[in-house]
Amino acid sequence: MTTAIVTDTAAYLTPTQLAQYHITVLPITVILGEQQYPESELEEQPQMFYDYLRTNPDLPTTSQTSLGAVKEAYDKLADQGIDEIISIHLSSGITSFMDNLQIFAKDYPRAKVYPIDSLVASAGEANLCLLAGQMVANGDHADTIVPELKDLRTTMQVYFAVNSLSHLARTGRLSNRSAIIGDLFNIKPILTFNSAGQIIAIDKERTMKKAFHFMEMHLKATLQSVDYPILVTVIAANNPNLANQWVQKIAEDFPEVRVVFSELGPVISVHTGEKTMGLIWQRDWKTI
Repeated sequence: MTTAIVTDTAAYLTPTQLAQYHITVLPITVILGEQQYPESELEEQPQMFYDYLRTNPDLPTTSQTSLGAVKEAYDKLADQGIDEIISIHLSSGITSFMDNLQIFAKDYPRAKVYPIDSLVASAGEANLCLLAGQMVANGDHADTIVPELKDLRTTMQVYFAVNSLSHLARTGRLSNRSAIIGDLFNIKPILTFNSAGQIIAIDKERTMKKAFHFMEMHLKATLQSVDYPILVTVIAANNPNLANQWVQKIAEDFPEVRVVFSELGPVISVHTGEKTMGLIWQRDWKTI
């Protein structure tokens, strides 16, 4: 039996990670006016995307991966002798793709497909893929990998701050829409993913510095309550200087954790806006 991992571009895995674990990536499309781009293409020229986001009255949108593209990717893996496919994707709370994939997977005839709802995006999704890839490399299969992925998912916490709620409100990705009033007071809304994988506003701070302090306090509480190693990922949307400061501060304040950085790409930034900052932490997948 042979096992393969499939994900989408919203995981923001690096080329090195994809190659190391032989992970197949399905494209999510970003629409800028009348032009459509696979997200990976815009990641190679991010300034074009952010210039458009800042200046164009027709704000960008996204289009989920087509089932035709899913079938093509799965067929290619089946042609290589793959028997089972673990397909890990963007939260069902912010896209209908997972619902469609669940239906498609039931009738796909050439391999057993295990759709995994990450209930999150970005590094949270990526870490599930990396654990799965590591376990495949160790000779494990879906019957042992899938339970570990679900266990890892339960250890995840996500907090991020946006400059404005307008993007999330416009695209319908904010579940508690009444929180939009925060924009009137020039605050930094703090958001998270709830248990259904939906984005919700949970607090607000006047500055990004105070938002970071809020996140650190929650991280400290987690570290005091768990008995396993933690991986912290700093996430940012075109905010490299502040991201580097956050990475250094986390490393100084919490030397017991492993801390890494992940850039938010266009698919997520369409909804959160530029300069978004956040922390994602969970059990360190390398220790499982």
